[in-house]
Amino acid sequence: MLNVNNCERSPEACTASLTSVGDALYAIGGKWKLKIIVGLIGHRRRFNELQRIVTGISAKVLSNELKEMELNGFVRRIPVEDANHIMEYELTDYSDTLSDVLHALTTWGKMHRQKITGRSMDIPAPQPASVE
Repeated sequence: MLNVNNCERSPEACTASLTSVGDALYAIGGKWKLKIIVGLIGHRRRFNELQRIVTGISAKVLSNELKEMELNGFVRRIPVEDANHIMEYELTDYSDTLSDVLHALTTWGKMHRQKITGRSMDIPAPQPASVE
């Protein structure tokens, strides 16, 4: 049984937990933010490189997500020397506070994939047979 939000204690404790979860989802929620953070772990990357790594994200969405992440203190923009208007992006020390969250989501995601598909992420999906 889940026991993380103290909703059994009182309506006030439940409201406080719901507010905290809402704040977290506002800062890191959505389809792309955590994927961008993972793409930046251990690397400073230029915009186009980051877009290639985070498969499927459009330039407009990546730009908007990076701006929001910068405002929330997860990412910093660094001008590239000797290049006009080219920026690199890197994680801030504050993004390290998401380490436990990312670890838990990675572990849960692997478990969930195996439950749904019956296959571990470590096992490549079977390739369809070619029809000749």
